[in-house]
Amino acid sequence: MNASQNRYDLRKDADGSWAVYDIFTGQTVEVNGIPQDGLDIQIADDLVGLLNLEYINRRKGSTH
Repeated sequence: MNASQNRYDLRKDADGSWAVYDIFTGQTVEVNGIPQDGLDIQIADDLVGLLNLEYINRRKGSTH
């Protein structure tokens, strides 16, 4: 995946957990109204990958 096409990344919180954030706004991502913070590294990393893939596909016009 080309890093320049990514919109989402990980941020380590003060308590050692992880958050997924929007690199354009700096805000924590919400999924179905739930902030994606306080996460385990593996879950956060998987979510970043999925969100970036969806974002890239949306920009290409290949999702609905």
